[in-house]
Amino acid sequence: MSPEIVTIIALVVIFAIATFLPINMGALAFVAAFVVGTLSVGLDTDEIIGGFPAGLVLTLIGVTYLFAIAQNNGTVDLLVRGAVRMVGGHVAAIPWIMFFVTAVLTAIGALSPAAVAIIAPIALTFAARHGISPLLMGMMVIHGAQGGGFSPISVYGVTVNTIVEDEGLPSSPLAVFLGALFFNIAIAVVLFFVLGGRKLIGRKVDTHADTAAATTTAAAAQAHGTEVRGHGAAPGPAVGGDPADDADHVHPDRPEPVRFEQILTLVGLVVVAVLALAFDLDIGFVAITVAVVLALFSAKQHKGAVSQISWSTVLLIAGVLTFVSVLEAAGTIDYVGDAVIGLGVPLVIALLLAYIGGVVSAFASSTAIIGVAILLAVPFLEAGDISAVGVVVALSVASTIVDVSPFSTNGALVLAAAQDVDKDRFYKQILGYAAIVVAAGPFLAWLVFVVPGWL
Repeated sequence: MSPEIVTIIALVVIFAIATFLPINMGALAFVAAFVVGTLSVGLDTDEIIGGFPAGLVLTLIGVTYLFAIAQNNGTVDLLVRGAVRMVGGHVAAIPWIMFFVTAVLTAIGALSPAAVAIIAPIALTFAARHGISPLLMGMMVIHGAQGGGFSPISVYGVTVNTIVEDEGLPSSPLAVFLGALFFNIAIAVVLFFVLGGRKLIGRKVDTHADTAAATTTAAAAQAHGTEVRGHGAAPGPAVGGDPADDADHVHPDRPEPVRFEQILTLVGLVVVAVLALAFDLDIGFVAITVAVVLALFSAKQHKGAVSQISWSTVLLIAGVLTFVSVLEAAGTIDYVGDAVIGLGVPLVIALLLAYIGGVVSAFASSTAIIGVAILLAVPFLEAGDISAVGVVVALSVASTIVDVSPFSTNGALVLAAAQDVDKDRFYKQILGYAAIVVAAGPFLAWLVFVVPGWL
């Protein structure tokens, strides 16, 4: 059997095992890289290790470490409280606040499941208290996470842009970010009006009482932890310190003053964005430097922040991309690319890859699928017959919007956070919505981002 076929079979086996068993896909991919790379492709250990994405791993460690500190010192709570108060208690604006707060969190480096784990309990508490559709609120949170998830300093964004640049394709980090953001905003607009948003217009609530209660609910949910399977990644960092520690948690009976450390954290996040984007410094080194500086101001409080780095996600991405390097060495990417190109129509090829990314990602890791889908597209994108940027944006969107599935980490978090609902009925609602997204999402992404580039 040829090395190309062996590596394809190994890739299918990896996805199948990770889908049905709670085993990190990255660990499986490392094993496959070693076994298949050595026995079938003929690589030695040094050549296999040469495919390890060291720069990307540093970035993941840096941004998740920084975000863990921001959560521990209350900066995330500060952002949520401030955002809700900005709307003056208008109920119709609260789903949008949850959308944009989650988008901001992922845009500044939070992993999508981490942001959803923080915001979903807050959002669904509001939904239960004020008669907002839990499906509307939950999906607004997820689409917000995916909308902000492709900023140039986010995990998704760094992953996509690194692969595109390494393959020598035309790149536009801003186009990827804005494309994903506005696509998810468009979906959110439709959801808002279809799921009863118009009925909320004109209603108001007591913002202080509800914000405090919702934040307390979120803190309690995180303190108890949420077990999630599917993508092999933790739902997000836990709140640091002893849950009983009066100094580290939000109290519903009094306003929380803005502390110096929180201001410093906000400044640090801005510094990361400026240095990484304006001065083109390595975001991994910048993020970990800012995180260490923040930790120096309160070393005791942040002693557990390193353990809150999403090591399972680091393992996932490092393992999959290492195995991808074995695929490239075996000639699998060119092999599959030639087969796909054999279809003859670039538009059909792009649509097929979008559906492959969407369908598989509904059950497996979106981060891993994005990388594989883009790499499979490289051979026909190099021909220049279709806009490479448009295809990359379409594949990125198609591979992530399906995270509304209850089989994905984000969907499972929303299902777990729902209050005062029939969980079986809510599960069926999420599943029905996910089916619509899987069926229509890749096609719409292809229609919006790929077809104009072809015409």
